[in-house]
Amino acid sequence: MALRSLDNALPLVQERPKKQAKVSVAAKLNAVNDENVAPLPPVTIPDAVDYVASDDLEPLDDPDLKIQSLIEGLESKDWVKVCESLNDARRFALFHSDLLFPISDKVMLVQVKAMKNPRSALCKTAIMAASDMFKCYGDKLLDDTTADALDQMLLQLLLKASQDKKFVCEEAEKALKIMVDSIAPLPMLQKLRVYGTHANPRVRAKAAVSLSQCVSKMELEGMKEFGLVPLIQMAAKLLNDKLPEAREAARNMISLMYKSFTEGEEQKEEAWQNFCQTSLSAIDALAVVKIVS
Repeated sequence: MALRSLDNALPLVQERPKKQAKVSVAAKLNAVNDENVAPLPPVTIPDAVDYVASDDLEPLDDPDLKIQSLIEGLESKDWVKVCESLNDARRFALFHSDLLFPISDKVMLVQVKAMKNPRSALCKTAIMAASDMFKCYGDKLLDDTTADALDQMLLQLLLKASQDKKFVCEEAEKALKIMVDSIAPLPMLQKLRVYGTHANPRVRAKAAVSLSQCVSKMELEGMKEFGLVPLIQMAAKLLNDKLPEAREAARNMISLMYKSFTEGEEQKEEAWQNFCQTSLSAIDALAVVKIVS
């Protein structure tokens, strides 16, 4: 048989190179390098954020120099760097408070921004920083330069205390308690009163707890300065709230008011009933009187 001419043979088709399959980060982490395959490049994973307790923080070396770059670090686009700078701000507040206070309004606004961040680690670090500032500055934060930042921070703390992430929620509750303990009760009560009627029932409940804590620090004169009537009306409204946390806080407020109002009164029950009846609707007055009867 004659051999087929090469001219009539089918043309050779060059095979296309096969695409390399993409390797996921998880696969890279779990893969074992094969001696016949080029080693995989290392995968960089961000370092975890350490939550340092206030008691474990230490003074800064050369704080006069460090304060000059603090704001730059707080405004970094690297969230880990922001966390580090927030911890530095805590050190300034605890050990070098005079250096930090002139820029405390800017620092507080950065904390508020960080609390709004969806990254929980950054949010929690900002809340811890706020707590240390409350402890160190207290009533100084009522100053005109920081009052607006304080108002924004109060709202964010109430919102964070009302959310579902437990470790953020608990840190926010702790910060609210420190805020109430560190700032005079009357101005704190005035700031909190608006949130006692907040549309969100969980925010309302957290505000009610803080309101009750404020009232627990007040004598009768302080309650009178705020206004006994608006105070009992606020408590009566919270007494009918949707959430049990708010109702319990309201009962505590009423008991505290009763104790201060009737101290030294010969006819305690009659004086209290008259006050409730003239300040509240009939149904609310009856509910309030029953709390202490």
